[in-house]
Parts: sequence; C-alpha cells; structure tokens
Amino acid sequence: MTSVTDTTLFPAVPDSADAVLDGLDPEQREVATALHGPVCVLAGAGTGKTRAITHRIAYGVRAGILQPASVLAVTFTNRAAGEMRGRLRQLGAAGVQARTFHSAALRQLQYFWPRVVGGELPRLAERKIQLVAEAAARTRIRLDRNELRDVTGEIEWAKVTQTVPEDYPAAAAKAGREVPRDPAEIAGIYGAYEQLKRDRGSIDFEDVLLLTVGVLEDRPDIADQVRGQYQHFVVDEYQDVSPLQQRLLELWLGDRDSLCVVGDASQTIYSFTGATPDHLLNFRTRHPNATVVKLIRDYRSTPQVVHLANGLLGQARGRAAEHSLELVSQRDAGPEPIYAEFADEPAEAEGTARSIRGLLDAGVPASEIAVLYRVNAQSEVYEQALADQGVPYQMRGAERFFERPEVREAGVALRGAARAGGNDVLLDDADDLASQVRAVLAASGWTSEPPSGSGAARDRWESLAALVRLAEQFATARISAGAPAPTLADLVAELDERANAQHAPTIEGVTLASLHAAKGLEWDAVFLVGLTEGTMPITYARTDEQIEEERRLLYVGVTRARVHLALSWALSRAPGGRASRRPSRFLSGLGPGSAATGSRTRGGGGGIERGSGGRKRRGPVRCRVCGRTLTDAGEMKLMRCEGCPSDLDEALYERLREWRMKEAGALGQPAYCVFTDKTLMAIAEAVPDSESALGSISGVGRRKLDRFGAAVLALCAGEEVARDAAADGPGEAAEQASGEPADD
Repeated sequence: MTSVTDTTLFPAVPDSADAVLDGLDPEQREVATALHGPVCVLAGAGTGKTRAITHRIAYGVRAGILQPASVLAVTFTNRAAGEMRGRLRQLGAAGVQARTFHSAALRQLQYFWPRVVGGELPRLAERKIQLVAEAAARTRIRLDRNELRDVTGEIEWAKVTQTVPEDYPAAAAKAGREVPRDPAEIAGIYGAYEQLKRDRGSIDFEDVLLLTVGVLEDRPDIADQVRGQYQHFVVDEYQDVSPLQQRLLELWLGDRDSLCVVGDASQTIYSFTGATPDHLLNFRTRHPNATVVKLIRDYRSTPQVVHLANGLLGQARGRAAEHSLELVSQRDAGPEPIYAEFADEPAEAEGTARSIRGLLDAGVPASEIAVLYRVNAQSEVYEQALADQGVPYQMRGAERFFERPEVREAGVALRGAARAGGNDVLLDDADDLASQVRAVLAASGWTSEPPSGSGAARDRWESLAALVRLAEQFATARISAGAPAPTLADLVAELDERANAQHAPTIEGVTLASLHAAKGLEWDAVFLVGLTEGTMPITYARTDEQIEEERRLLYVGVTRARVHLALSWALSRAPGGRASRRPSRFLSGLGPGSAATGSRTRGGGGGIERGSGGRKRRGPVRCRVCGRTLTDAGEMKLMRCEGCPSDLDEALYERLREWRMKEAGALGQPAYCVFTDKTLMAIAEAVPDSESALGSISGVGRRKLDRFGAAVLALCAGEEVARDAAADGPGEAAEQASGEPADD
C-alpha cells in the first residue's frame, strides 16, 4: 500500500492560492479552478482524483471564494475521509469538514434530535448481525452463519433503497436479487428486526440516514439551518451512492447547484449494497450546465498494466461500459503481466508464495505486495503457503495501527517525555527529534536492528520502527521547509492528527484481501488468484448486469498494481482432481499473442514443477472416516470431513500446542510457521508412530519433517521433549528470514 511515511506527507504549505495549483496536470488544474456551478469529474483509476478535488477545495479557500466551514466533502470510508482531511490541512485549508455520509448525518442528527423529538438520540446498535439473529429466532427461523450474514445484507439493501418490510418481496424480485431465503421469510425477519430495535430504543447505521432525511423533509426550519451552514459540497466515489444517500445529498443542497461529484462508472462494484452509477451517469441530464472534466492520465500503473486494464474494459457491455475511460499511463515501461496456470489450488497458492518470495529477495517490500481473491474463503490456502515460505502477511481489515497496544504505549511514553522536556533523563544524550524518539522508544523495546524472524516480537518492533521512521521524516521535512527544528511536543501533536485521520505508517507484511476490500488501495505487486469460471465471474452472477459488475471487479483488481501483475488460475480444486475448470472468460483475448501483452507460464507443466525439487502430483484426498473425496483445504489437512466424528487425542493436541509455542518463540517465528492448528489437529488425530506416517500428513513436508519430526514423534509416543537449540544448527532463524522454503 502507499507508504504514508514518505516525505511528501510533510510538504511546506503553499504560500498562495496560485501555488496550490503548482504540479497539477491540465485536467486536474481545470477541476481545481472550476469553483462555480455543478462540476462532474470522471476520474479513472490512478489519475489523481483525490489530489484534484483537495486542491480544488484548497484553491477555493486560499483564494477567498470558499469559506472552510461552509464546505462539506463526503466520501465512503473513514480512511478516505481522514486522508482528505490530512491533505487539506497540508494545503492550508484546515477547517473543511471531510466526512463519510454516515458520520455527517450522525452529527446533524445528534445536534437536532433534542429539538425535534426531545431527549438524547437512541443508542446506535454496534452489532447488527446479533440483532438479526435474535429477530430470526423471534420468527422461529433458523439461520446458519452464512445465511445470517446474507439476510443482514438484504436488510441493509432494503433500507438504503427505502423499502419497508412488507414491500421487500416485490422489490427484491423487481431488482433481480439473489435472495438467501424465501423473500417472505426475509420480510418477516426484517419486520421483527425493526420491532426489536424499537423495543430496545436503538437505531442502526441505515436509520441514521433515514432519520436525517426525515428530519430535513419534515422540518424546513432545520433544513434551512443546515443549508446555511454548508453551501458547497464535494462527493467522492459518486458511482457508489445509494438512493438514500442521493436523497440526503439533495436535501443538503436544496435549490442550489454548488456541487462537485467525482467518480468512475467502471469501478461500480457495490450494487449489492444498493449503490448505483446512475446518479453519476445522469448528472449531466440533471445539471445541463455542468462542467464535465475527464481525468485519464494514469500516474499509478505502468503502460503494461494500463494496457491490460483497457483491454479488459474494451470487452465490457452495458451503460457503464459506454462511459468507460481509456487510461494513458504516465509511467515508464515495466514488466509484462504474467499469466499462470496450475494443476490445483494448493499448487497455485504455493506458486504464488514462491513468486512473492522472489520479489522479496529482489527488494520489493512485503507491504507493497498483495494477493487478491474473489471471496474470503479463498484466503486459507494462501495463508498456509505464505506461512510455509516464512513470509509475513496481514489480512485486510486487521487492527488499526494507532489502536495497537505497543503504539498506544509508545504514544503515552512520547507524551510523557514531551511534558518532562529537559527533565527526562532518557533525553540527556539526545540532541535532535529523531534521536529523542529513538531514546524514548528504546525503553519500549525498539532496537536499531530488528529481531530475527517474524512473530509477535517482530510485529511489535515493526510498529515502533514505523514511528521512528515517521519522526525522522517529519523532522527532515520541517527543517527543509525552513521551519524551526520540531520538538517532541510537535511530533506528539502530529501523531494525534494522524491517529484522528487514521493515517498509519506502513507495516511490513504481504496483504491478503478480497477484491472488494482492495478498492481504494494500491501496491507495487498484485497477484490476482483463482481466476476461473464460477469464481470470476462468481457462479451466482447470471444476468448481463451482474456479469459486467464482476468484470468491473476484476478491473479494480488489475488497476491496484503499480508495476508487477500476475493473474493465475487452477484447473482443479484438489490435487489429483479432474482438470475440468476453465480460466475466466474475462481473460479471453488478453493473454499473450492477443491485444493485451503478457507472458503465460505453466509452472513446469500446468503449474507443477518437475524434477527433484518439484511438487509431486498427488491423488485425490479422501476422508478417512466416510471415504468421500475432499476438496476443502481445511478438510484435506485433517483428512476427514468437518462433520465426520473426530478421534482427536486432546491431551496430545495440547502438548503439541505447548511445544509449538516454545519452538516458535525460540525461532522468533509466528506459531503457524512451525505448524498450523489444522496440522496439529491432524497429527493429534492420526497419532503417527513413524516418520513416513508423519510425513503423509498434509502440512508436514520434507523440511519440517527433518526439523521437527523427532520431537513430534516423541510427543506422540508420550515422551517429554526438551528443546535443544543447538540441534537447529547455526543461523536457523536467519535461514528462515532469507527466504528458503519452510516446507517442500
């Protein structure tokens, strides 16, 4: 992902309105100077849309045309809103409100609720899915975990499309929704859910928008007060607005037209939530005098990546495709995209992990690499493959940087040192900001050299090291701008600003994420995996409109890559399975020798490496209880169906877990790099009594057998095992870190 510790985070504030325009290309400058009337910016991926609209706001503020408090900029995520606030502050336009739709509506609702209704606003329900489960129980309908999630999604869709429970069946049918249960049952659960909220005096996020719309519609005096506060509106990601959000925007605007919208119909990928590009595509119809600017200069991706992206959209159909933008790369040439075919999913994951290891060895930071898949269930096999290669990874949506315990502790320590000033003995020998930060954080565990391996100790060190790098960059930028040398108090204030903006330094680790979760992010290297029919497009995408949204989803994935791009698929799900799968139809015409350039590899024959170091083709894996052929990665590791009876030796399992914890701690590795939980369960169920029996268990390859086999077999035999560090030989942890595979 884009590193936020770059020096560009701390540029000098432009000294004039005209200076705000410096560095913008002609189209971005046109956006920035179009300050009157409705403006529609059609911005392709990587074309600098956030740069254009933040400079537009800043230019208007610095030129005295816009008052900061009169501007409301809305987007769809807290991260995007925080980034926008940070950029505006750096451009000298502090005071502009940049919020999500929900955040802006909630502020207004909290302020006006006592006047409209009286008392405090009802409590905001934090866990909607739990309330939906209770509502289902009230209607005597049993939902499994997946159905519960899907029914919750249907309720959210109904509310953002302003559909009441009794109208849901007809509305879902008209919209062609793929409903998880009988529509009448969902309507019943929806009605019970609404009643449950009323009984408990709570509201949900959709209610925030609905109630704000209701207040503004029913109370002209309040609507006038809101319009008196905000005269100018900017809406980012306008292709993703729902009918409810559009209605709220119209109420904010009233009869005025000071509105700037930014979007790309080719990146509409959230229609299942009620989002529609129609508002973007119809903008010129609603506002005939609108200024329309197209941003097509792609500053993110190489010509090779852009060429593939354009080729992908070139085959699209439908209204959004008619308005697609053909991007023009502004970067130097890079490597061709790679197309890789594998025999099965484990082989695809292992091949991907090997390629990632190669990029890491070539100097690409782990934080600049991502593996993107269509559904979250695909992640497990990649987690395993990366763990076997000793590659650190992070799941998209994990704990935020500034909420991590070590970062909180570091913030407290820095704040205390800033208050103590020259009275803190830690700072006696520290002359500048960077050395002061290093001195303070040394007491929290930071060292000049990282701990060997990965794991919790390495994760903590990386967090503290990110703070050290940030302090160094902050001091350099301030001094280069001619400002006085910053103090610890200045840095603490900056950290507080960044925490409020959710602007975290980059942490090293390959990102695993779904294509939907990757929207708005970018990496140097992107691996698009599992690109087979039935997965991309997903099997339940049947209508032309649904198929085209799947194509757009793949387009979003492609345009996340700056330099390196790999697209892969597997011919079967499980090793030894029938090679009945076909590559995604979206790849047709994009491979080597066709319109889009690229090189296709077959991994030594269908993605299977040959020779002594290669991966052997395995036969089908069958459940050792019922004999059914297994296809799920977790079941294959256990060698039984999840539902079949388990003969787990729980005492052995606990001994194995305790041994693994000690082993991982000694190696400085995460526990899963020794053995995953599923592998330990498989061992505790099989209780192997020989090296060959242990080696036949999935997840126990040749290297792990050599390294850990004797200890595991001893534990299985009921013997005590004392770890002998010398048995590892010299440099074991260094070997792991150097990239040699942790498994065969």
